[in-house]
Amino acid sequence: MAHRYFLLDKPYGMLSQFTRELPEHRTLADLHAFPAGVYPVGRLDRDSEGLLILTDDTRLNHRLLQPAHGHRRTYWVQIEGAPTPADLHRLAAGPTIRIKGKSHASLPLTVEPIAPALPPRDPPVRYRKNVPDSWLALTLTEGKNRQVRRMCAAVGYPVLRLVRQAIAGVSRADLLGERVREVDGDWLRDRLEPR
Repeated sequence: MAHRYFLLDKPYGMLSQFTRELPEHRTLADLHAFPAGVYPVGRLDRDSEGLLILTDDTRLNHRLLQPAHGHRRTYWVQIEGAPTPADLHRLAAGPTIRIKGKSHASLPLTVEPIAPALPPRDPPVRYRKNVPDSWLALTLTEGKNRQVRRMCAAVGYPVLRLVRQAIAGVSRADLLGERVREVDGDWLRDRLEPR
């Protein structure tokens, strides 16, 4: 039986799972009738948006989730404030963050100021007249729980909006304007190989 592969652009406020924890929760099942056995590879928290890969291919799932493989993930992050070059350098060096009560030295990452063309979020991001905001593209190879938010906070810049733009060579643009798109396994594997 052939495996199935899907790309999905997860909206804000949706859980990266199929089971509701509370009756009012929105889940991936609200977007598409996925085949049995298809699950997300990794997660985005409820407050984050962007690219998810879903499949029933356990080998691909294992390869993408194992830290030893170090797949790149790129996030577009709207932060509160205007970081200085020194702040961006501290962020790129991989700040130490707290995860489950323990210190974790984040690996170095790529940080680039950007001006993305994204539709407004629903609900809108809070706006503060006297506090600027900035957008950064962060590319990292590890995926600890809420890591991007924790790293930005560690250098003094709370995250207002977080959108996963890409996983290795697969990006939100590959959805071709759709919320969910089924893709060929060979096409997907070719784009997920480390480069």
